[in-house]
Amino acid sequence: MKKASLALALLAIGSAGAAQAQTQSPAPKARAATAKPPAARPGAKAAPLAPVTEGRVATATAWQQCTTLAGDTERLVCFDQWSKSQQKIVDAVEARSTEAAGTGNAPPGAAASALRADVAAALATAQPATAEGGSVTASAGIIGVGLEQGCKDRQFSNLSRFWELESGSNCPTFSLRGFRANSLSVVGASSVNRLPTSGNPNNDATTALDYRKEELRLQLSVRTKVASGLLTPAGSTLRDSLWVAYSQQSYWQFFNSGLSRPFRSTDYEPEVIYVYPTTASLPGGWNWRYSGAGLVHQSNGQSDPLSRSWNRFYLMTGFEKGNDFSLQARAWKRLHESADKDNNPQIANYIGRGELTGTWNYDTKNTFVATARSSFGGTQRGSGRIEWLRSLGDGAGNSFSGLRLHTQLFSGYGDSLIDYNYKRTVFSVGLSLVDF
Repeated sequence: MKKASLALALLAIGSAGAAQAQTQSPAPKARAATAKPPAARPGAKAAPLAPVTEGRVATATAWQQCTTLAGDTERLVCFDQWSKSQQKIVDAVEARSTEAAGTGNAPPGAAASALRADVAAALATAQPATAEGGSVTASAGIIGVGLEQGCKDRQFSNLSRFWELESGSNCPTFSLRGFRANSLSVVGASSVNRLPTSGNPNNDATTALDYRKEELRLQLSVRTKVASGLLTPAGSTLRDSLWVAYSQQSYWQFFNSGLSRPFRSTDYEPEVIYVYPTTASLPGGWNWRYSGAGLVHQSNGQSDPLSRSWNRFYLMTGFEKGNDFSLQARAWKRLHESADKDNNPQIANYIGRGELTGTWNYDTKNTFVATARSSFGGTQRGSGRIEWLRSLGDGAGNSFSGLRLHTQLFSGYGDSLIDYNYKRTVFSVGLSLVDF
């Protein structure tokens, strides 16, 4: 009851301060210390919230219903019930203010002032002013105090957290994050490339190896943000970002004791990525969330005749509908190499020149992903991949498990770089760590 009373007291303080701010111009010092929630742009159409966010907004703004009650006793009971529902917010802010006090050298009352400011800001951001006909949106960064911070806070959409598109979904630079799935899978294929060839005679293998169609696949993929807020306006809640990433995929002949279980292929893929957030609303409830560009090198580290490598730059973009559906597209252009140095001629005619990925979050535990690659030319090549990921862990509240059961079916060209011109169908089952 003590903390509930504290919440009510701070609510009163914050509400009084807000009312005073509406009638008086703050002093220069107060103006600098006062944080205002971002105002909605006239005519802006807000993106729909995820179900967990809708619940938080409803809870945070429930106190407004108390003001409509006629009796003093009824109003007090209503406010008391609402304050109890905000206990996690008060606890989280108290913990943060205690941590901010540090070694205890802060001046008297500093922790209390920090607590009052944080609670007032949390309440203010939980009930923003919106444009007429608009709605509350996590894209404006106004859902209050999250139980997890930044890119881990699921009050924001998947795309917002993944690319850290907003100040609220932002994590520190140079922190290590997942990129593609980090996975270990058991693989069964329709065939295996025992004699890799290329359009370049210097890259045609001459000795066939007795590889098995059953393998293990290991994938490592990480990234880090090296800069943020490069081109976005200084006062905006949106954040552009610059990333460097590294991915590595290996096919391991683990079940092939006759060949001493070698690694059949390993691909190395470093890249640089720039992402710019967008907020355009599209028909059907879709929102255009980001656009970007990248530069990527991919090679297998082998010597001739098995050497394969290429460089390309790409443009990309992403869209989402609520937090249930998303579409992401990339189109790339290979950087030119002379014919004598090109160890995988016409690779774009096989692997493709672009891809489209659709994601469906069926519920909090199950996600389905489909990816199609096309060469966009006269050759009907490319590939298709469908995936099912099931979260392992309770995923209760605002926390979730990044460990997934990962099932995948691939058919086409370019499952690995050595197979860029070799078509096969691959089924795999394993574990993936998608987000950490």
